[in-house]
Amino acid sequence: MNGGLLCQSCGTVNPLDQDLCLRCHQKLLVISGGGMQPDGEAFESDRESDFSLDEHLLERVSILEEAVKRTAETVQKLVAAIHKQEKNLLVSQSGFATLRELLERRRLIGREEWSDLWESKMDYQLRALEKRERFVAVKDRVGALYRGDRRKLFQQHLEHAEYALFAFDVDRARRSLEAALKLDRDNYELLLFLGETAFNEGDQDTALIHFERVLEEKPDHFEALVYAGVIRHERGEFERAEALLKRAVAEYPDAFLPHFSLGATYASNGELTRAVAHLEAAIEIDPVPQALYLLGNCHYESGRASKAIQYLQEAVRLDPAFEEAHYLLGLACLDRHWNQKALEAFREAQRLNPRRLRYQDLVHFLSGRAGEPLPPPGEEAATAIARADELVARGEGERALAVYQRAIAESPENPTLLMSYALACLTLGRRAELEDAARRVLDLNPGEMLRATASAALIAALRGEGKFREGNRVGRKLLTEGSSNFTRTIAYYEMAYNLAEMEEDLDQALEYARRALDLAPDELKQFPLAALGWVHYKRREYTQAVECLSRSNELGPSPTTLTHLGMALLAAGEEEEARGAFGRARRLEPRVGALEEKMMECMKDSARLLERVRRRKKR
Repeated sequence: MNGGLLCQSCGTVNPLDQDLCLRCHQKLLVISGGGMQPDGEAFESDRESDFSLDEHLLERVSILEEAVKRTAETVQKLVAAIHKQEKNLLVSQSGFATLRELLERRRLIGREEWSDLWESKMDYQLRALEKRERFVAVKDRVGALYRGDRRKLFQQHLEHAEYALFAFDVDRARRSLEAALKLDRDNYELLLFLGETAFNEGDQDTALIHFERVLEEKPDHFEALVYAGVIRHERGEFERAEALLKRAVAEYPDAFLPHFSLGATYASNGELTRAVAHLEAAIEIDPVPQALYLLGNCHYESGRASKAIQYLQEAVRLDPAFEEAHYLLGLACLDRHWNQKALEAFREAQRLNPRRLRYQDLVHFLSGRAGEPLPPPGEEAATAIARADELVARGEGERALAVYQRAIAESPENPTLLMSYALACLTLGRRAELEDAARRVLDLNPGEMLRATASAALIAALRGEGKFREGNRVGRKLLTEGSSNFTRTIAYYEMAYNLAEMEEDLDQALEYARRALDLAPDELKQFPLAALGWVHYKRREYTQAVECLSRSNELGPSPTTLTHLGMALLAAGEEEEARGAFGRARRLEPRVGALEEKMMECMKDSARLLERVRRRKKR
């Protein structure tokens, strides 16, 4: 041992003052003991020693008894501390509930506003907690890789980042780590952590830069290969994505993520046979619901409905709230002529998430995509809107919202800018931000077109959250303030849909839908007809439902209305017509349940899977 310390993991010889192994970066253990004696001398020494085995065992038992006693005392103290903390938490929760109730009584806040803000803060802190745990796990490895002459400053940056994460300040932690990276640009562990952070926050450009730098240092790095491949795929660079993911599969054939990502890449490119091979390998390793869904989708697109049903049923068994799998299961059952099972699957998908059926057609119509354009926002705001729309289209929602927020900070009373921001939030499912933006538009007392658009967006968001009654309060206010048939049509239409979803007062829903149809200008006729058809469906009046929904689709087909028409036709026993309606709905909105979305969703939830891979590599 005079030459150095041997690593207990890889056997590398390290200097005596080294704390972490130079090769594998594991913590070195120093094992000390008495000097070695020849076997004969040790035996003679044992024989000559005067001791009693019984006394020795008794001493050992006494030591164990004392250890158990102390452990029991410690456990009792911990239990008492937990009970005390539980009591303190209960007192604090009661105080917060009292504060909220007082603020609500004085009408300073709304219950929904409080709940939404609470949830958003909680989600932010949970994400920060995940980053903190991940950073603590890699911090020693990051420090061990540093080879410069400013180690003290480098370590200070790492400490500051850790303190910031303990304070749930992700931005400050990232700035500290970026400062550390400037001192050691080849530190692949630090590059990897920053890349994962950027990826999870939607900044794919920055993430790709970091991952490619990791690959320059470590060409076979598992996470960097997979993440870089997925980002290249998202950017439409199929050949480069395929090459990276193939390398990952070759290096780690027993890992889930490379097979899953490569299979999803092939599926989105239409190479279904190759996709199936990799997705089947992925679910053999780990039957994740997203992978089962993608595999079922590939079989469905290939005309193998029975195989699709097998995998989709397993997906919904593992994740009963996976509404897209329920929807695709309904289509597959319909292909097998299992009409009752198909209808049950469609109803379950619709029950799980009404937003899945995109009750946003009217909002998109009003926002200028098909109807009267919104008022001009001004040159700078128009530039920000165009940039944000581009980012949304590329799947970089967080960056798009940041662009909007900076523009709104410069022009806080620009109603068109606020409305465009609200529509982006609606598309991205950011309910709290959407509600805030829509209410700010309404507070500006805008023109009738903007008021109608903001109200419709707000009601659509509330409907997606299941807040039908609150949505109808917005509708009634719009009805009171509106002076034109155009605005009143929108109010009646939205309230009819909400009542239909609640299924509590379908007579009133029918009345609202008929009023909307009577008042509707020609360019809006398709919307009240769709609402009227859906109300008839909820009332089990399938013949009238099919008639209204068919007329609505003749005026302007949409995925929502075609899906409703398919369900009405199926309930009425018209199987072939139902299949045609569902097929048209699927063609009109190809990104419903898009493969890219499922792959990104699984990648963003990949910490558990990556940790599993790391454990296998260590073994």
